[in-house]
Amino acid sequence: MKSEAWIFGICTAFFLLVTPSYWFITGDPTGTSALVMTTLLATLVTFYLGFHASRMEPRPEDRKDAEIADGAGELGFFPPYSWWPLWCALTFSLVVLGVVIGWWLVIIGAGLGVVALTGWVFEYYRGEHAH
Repeated sequence: MKSEAWIFGICTAFFLLVTPSYWFITGDPTGTSALVMTTLLATLVTFYLGFHASRMEPRPEDRKDAEIADGAGELGFFPPYSWWPLWCALTFSLVVLGVVIGWWLVIIGAGLGVVALTGWVFEYYRGEHAH
């Protein structure tokens, strides 16, 4: 995680230099406040990654003497294909379209959205991929 902390540290330094420059050049309060929040967010991520990198065992990516074989093995759980994100996106678009067309469509979209979101959340509790 040290490399990620360094990357976000460089981004923090960049945003720290760009923010006052942007304010003096444009005088735009909206863009300046967005850059200030971006700087603070990059700082938060930098400190989080740096804090955890100092307390955990170095990963193979963080060691200079690491071999390719050190990174072998199980990398984690990757979910199989799922149709639920598609249904959630379609119901969300139905809700947004309902704001334009009529509120009755928002209610139908919200009802279908609850079903789609519930299916997405609980897809690993039933069926082929149940745990």
